[in-house]
Amino acid sequence: MAAAQRPWRSVPRPLCWLLAACLLLQLGWRLAQQQAPAQARPLPAAPPAGVARLASLGEPLAMSKAMLLYLQSFEDQAGVSLPWRELDYDRLAGWLETAQTLDPRSQYALVAASEVYAGVADPQRVRRMLAFVAASFAADPQHRWPAMAQAALVAKHQLRDLPLALSYARELRRLATGPHVPAWVREMEAFILEDMDQLDSARLVIGGLLASGQISDPHELAFLARRLDELAKKKARAAP
Repeated sequence: MAAAQRPWRSVPRPLCWLLAACLLLQLGWRLAQQQAPAQARPLPAAPPAGVARLASLGEPLAMSKAMLLYLQSFEDQAGVSLPWRELDYDRLAGWLETAQTLDPRSQYALVAASEVYAGVADPQRVRRMLAFVAASFAADPQHRWPAMAQAALVAKHQLRDLPLALSYARELRRLATGPHVPAWVREMEAFILEDMDQLDSARLVIGGLLASGQISDPHELAFLARRLDELAKKKARAAP
C-alpha cells in the first residue's frame, strides 16, 4: 500500500521558513545575475607551440585555424563586446605566433596582424603587431613579404614613423629577392628616403637596383631611370 501523504500544514513551521528562504535566495541570485553588467574575460596566454602540436592529435593545420578562429570570436563574449584595443597585445602576438608555427605556410596570422589588429587607434599596440610581422618576415622573406610591405605602409601612413617604415622597406630590399617579388616592393626604400629628403641615399638605392640585375622588366627599368633623373634634378634645385 502507498504511504499516506502528510498534509502541508503538518510540516514544521521552521522548515517551511527555511524552504521559503532558499527559494528567495535562489530567485535573488538569478535576478542579480541578469542585472549585473557582463564582465569581459581577459585573453588568456597562448599555449606553447609544442603543447598545441600535441593537442592537435596530428592535425597541426586544423589546430592553427581553430586558434585563429578562437581569436576572431574572442571579442564577442556573452553579453559584452570586447574592442581590439582592450586586448592584451603581447598575449595576442603569442596566439598569432603559435598559430603560425603550426601552419608556417599560411598567411592568415600575418594578414590578421598587419591588416586587422594593427588597425587600432593605439600606436603601442600597432607597433606590437608590426614587430610580430617583422620577426616573422625575417624567418621566411620569400613568402611573407606581402605582410612586411603592409607593415611598412602602416608605419608610414598610420604611425607616421618614417624611420620605422624605412627600416622595414630596407629589409624588404635586402631579403625579398625572389623572382616572384614585385619590383615595387624593393623600390619602397627609395621612395621613403625621398619622403625624408634623403635624396642622395634614394639615388644610391635606385642606382643599386639598376646595377644589381634584380629588376628585368623594361618598363620598371625605364621608370627607375626616370626617377633617378628626377632625383638628380630635385637635388640640383635644392642646392644653394
